Amino acid sequence: MIGDPRLSAKARAAVGGSGAEVFVSAASAWELAVKVRLGKLPEASRLTHRLAESLAEQDFKALPIGLEHARLGGLLPGAHRDPFDRVLAAQALLDDLVLVTNDAAMAAFGARTLW
Repeated sequence: MIGDPRLSAKARAAVGGSGAEVFVSAASAWELAVKVRLGKLPEASRLTHRLAESLAEQDFKALPIGLEHARLGGLLPGAHRDPFDRVLAAQALLDDLVLVTNDAAMAAFGARTLW
């Protein structure tokens, strides 16, 4: 949504394709807001402050964090310590979703990934 050139062509096509059903996790919104607040992602400031409207404009759907997502995220085996990533992996596993990421740790959790 901010035009990051690091997004692979395959991922960009999958997310931007007509008829694509795209979910944006509350964990991603939270992590994005934290990075903006800390000055680590200033180019996303405008997006962060009007995230719901931006998602609606793209026809993306919000994916809330449920109790089972949090439980599984905490229980997933492995040394990966990022709580945002652990919740994203749990959401992908429980909701049968594909994560758009180049983070190999996500696949190590058993989540399907696309990059």
